[in-house]
Formats: sequence, C-alpha cells, structure tokens
Amino acid sequence: MIKMLHSYWAYLVFLMLVIATANALIKYFGKKEYAAIDFRLALFTLIVSHIQLLIGIVLWFTQDYFGEASMKDVMGNSVLRSNAVEHPIAMILAVVFITIGYSKHKKKLTSAAKLKPLALFYALALLLVLAKIPWSTWF
Repeated sequence: MIKMLHSYWAYLVFLMLVIATANALIKYFGKKEYAAIDFRLALFTLIVSHIQLLIGIVLWFTQDYFGEASMKDVMGNSVLRSNAVEHPIAMILAVVFITIGYSKHKKKLTSAAKLKPLALFYALALLLVLAKIPWSTWF
C-alpha cells in the first residue's frame, strides 16, 4: 500500500513542481508582480514534496533492497543501485532545493527578489526529479 501511495503521490508532486517552476520562471523573466497565487503554488509544492519524501523514507526502510546481498552486489546491479541509492539521494536533494527556494523567497520584499529563488531552486529540483524518475515504471 505504501508503494502504491508513493507511486500515485509522485504524479501530484511532479505536476505541482512543473506548475510552480513554470509559473516562477515565466513571472520572473516576464518581470511580473508576485501575487498570492504564487505563494500558494510554492507552498503547496513544498507541502506535497515533503509528504512524498516522508512516504519515500518509510518505503525505503520497509523495502528489502539488500536482502542477502552485500553493498558491493547492490552497487554492481544498476537497477538496485538506482532504486536503493541514486533515486533516494536525488529526491532528497530535490526536496532540499525546494525548501531552500521557498525559505529564501519568504525573506525578500520585492517581486523580482521573491521570484528569483523560487525560479532557480525549483528549476534545479525539477531537473533532479526529471533525471531520476524511474520512467520505466511511470508508463
């Protein structure tokens, strides 16, 4: 059940991250004003990504990635390495980038200054997510 929740929640996280990143980039480069909807998009993206991180941590600890295999065996198997090491690290970094972007934007006073960290850090998070999504299981 946790694996299914993690899989389906990922679609919401991905959708929100794409929307929030596109919104921040368009508004930043279009020199538009920061509005309440921008705050809500950024906050909702932060919330759903943190929930996904918690679900992923529970899943990581409940899955038997290693079994009888040694760390050498896991690192030698590209699928196991991706699922047990690369994907979790990349997703943790993506959530860290989202959190940094959200935290930095709250301290700024002008629209451009608020949108810049959102655009930068959310875009970095999106790139990491795109790089490490297990695409074969998504479609």
